[in-house]
Amino acid sequence: MPPFRDAGCAISLVYNRRSRTTFESRATVQLFALGMNHQTAPLALRERVVFAVDGLQSALGALVREKPVGEAAIVSTCNRTELYGAAGDPADALEWLARYHGLALQDIRPCVYTHAQEKAVRHAFRVASGLDSMVLGEPQILGQMKRALRAAESAGTLGTLLNRLFQRSFAVAKEVRSNTRIGANVVSMAAGAVKLAGRIFPDLCARRVLFVGVGEMIELCATHFAAQHPLAMAFANRTLGRAEALAQRYGGRAMPLAELSEALPEFDIVVSCTASALPIIGKGLVERAVRVRRHSPVFMVDLALPRDIEPEVGDMDDVFLYALDDLAGLVRDGLDERHSAVVQAEAIIETQVDSFLHWMHLRERVPLIRQLRETGESARQVELERSLKALARGEEPRVVLESLSHGLTNKLLHAPTAALHQGDDDGALARLIARLYAPREAE
Repeated sequence: MPPFRDAGCAISLVYNRRSRTTFESRATVQLFALGMNHQTAPLALRERVVFAVDGLQSALGALVREKPVGEAAIVSTCNRTELYGAAGDPADALEWLARYHGLALQDIRPCVYTHAQEKAVRHAFRVASGLDSMVLGEPQILGQMKRALRAAESAGTLGTLLNRLFQRSFAVAKEVRSNTRIGANVVSMAAGAVKLAGRIFPDLCARRVLFVGVGEMIELCATHFAAQHPLAMAFANRTLGRAEALAQRYGGRAMPLAELSEALPEFDIVVSCTASALPIIGKGLVERAVRVRRHSPVFMVDLALPRDIEPEVGDMDDVFLYALDDLAGLVRDGLDERHSAVVQAEAIIETQVDSFLHWMHLRERVPLIRQLRETGESARQVELERSLKALARGEEPRVVLESLSHGLTNKLLHAPTAALHQGDDDGALARLIARLYAPREAE
């Protein structure tokens, strides 16, 4: 297996449910995570590996069928796509990721980070706590990780270890937010969009704003723009009912996406974030809108991945187009207090990483514990059957009990006694047995 290349990334664990074997018996990694994010890959590549929400379950099913991965989960957002796997080979998982999206492995490998074991756990906790986000301390990633967990559960690819990892990640994120100022001075992509719009149009209260889509990001943007009291707000979506719900909440109007071409010239500000696999606002559509507006400036923000607005729109005069990566520089304002809380947050995370690794270490002993108990139970059954037969023959109960106790003692002590008789050059075995069977004398 090729060595891992570290960077900031993903997570997973697992006991192989299909083979029922321990990890040590296979040439696999117990816990690994791989992916790419805003720090390692450009937007043009990130949008090509994004997983649609409604396709996550089928993708997870394909992964565990095609590759020997015991458990799997996928976190896919506008800033990251991460694959969480357990009891598998990260190299195999990376090959699957490239093939699934129709990409050449050599094209994505330089942008992919991989973590295993302790580093994977630490990264999971940092991601959930908002320490690995484009906007330090942002809370949206926590909800996205929870959706990833539900998708894995529905797909049947969630097991005990991966579930435990994610649940612990959520608890760590809550502790970080409760005990540090990592969430102070809220800054988000939505706030960044409003700030940018204010640079183009200082009089936002005299501007008309169109929101394309009805997802969580659009709701956040609508909340921020509504606080500026724009002249009008409208919501366009394929499903008119969902657009009407948002329009009613923010005092705007709703329209079907089919009317976008006709309505676009009315708006000074356009914010788009849908789940469309292809651009829904093309250069030709914007050119016609600009002509109708007599070249009055248009401010456009594309928060979707894959992008909703063709990149060529940004080359047009009178159009100010900003995509996800363009907002990165704006979200740094007001982060000073958050940065001062990072050290405290990292300390909390390190403590929780140690705790989780201890749990993982104990879990690795489960198969051995199970085997020991099965051996003891087998010995008990043999002696019990022999004693019941003796009682049925009318033998004295006291004699039968004495024989039962001697038989159990001999069976349970046979293995350690035989091991001691075979020799113990450095005395390690003798000390271990003394510790297990005669703790007072060992002290």
